[in-house]
Amino acid sequence: MNACRNGTAARVVASLGACALLSACIHPFRDAKVDPRSPIAPEVAKTVRPGAPFPTFVNFPKAPSDVRPHKQYGKAAAQVELEGAALVAATADATWSLGDTAAFAARAQADAGPELPPTQPGDTEAFAKDQKARATPPPPVKR
Repeated sequence: MNACRNGTAARVVASLGACALLSACIHPFRDAKVDPRSPIAPEVAKTVRPGAPFPTFVNFPKAPSDVRPHKQYGKAAAQVELEGAALVAATADATWSLGDTAAFAARAQADAGPELPPTQPGDTEAFAKDQKARATPPPPVKR
C-alpha cells in the first residue's frame, strides 16, 4: 500500500517539476499587443512603462503588530459559545410559566394609574377647533 502511495507521490512531484520547467518558457504577456482600434489603447500607452522595475517581496508591508494572536480569537469564540449556551439554558421552556397572570395584570394596572374615561367624539372635535383658533399663521413672505 505504501509503495503505491510513494509511486503516486513520485509521479505527482515529477509532473509538477515538468510543469514548472515548461512554464518558464511561456510568457503570455511578453508579446501581447494592444489593438490600436481599442478605446483604451491611448490609456494603455500612457500607463505602461516597459523599463519599470518589478516589485519585490521587500515592498510588501510588514505584518501588523497590534493584532491579537490567533488563539485569542478562538478563546473569544469559545466564550461567546458558552454565553450562548447559558442564555439558551436560562430561557428554556421549563424555566418559566404563565401562571398567576391575574396578579401580574393587577400590578400593571396599579402601576399605570387610574383608568381614564373614554373620550367622546365631540371632545375631539372641540379640541381640534380650539387648536385651530389658537394657531397663528406665519407672516407672508416679503419679496
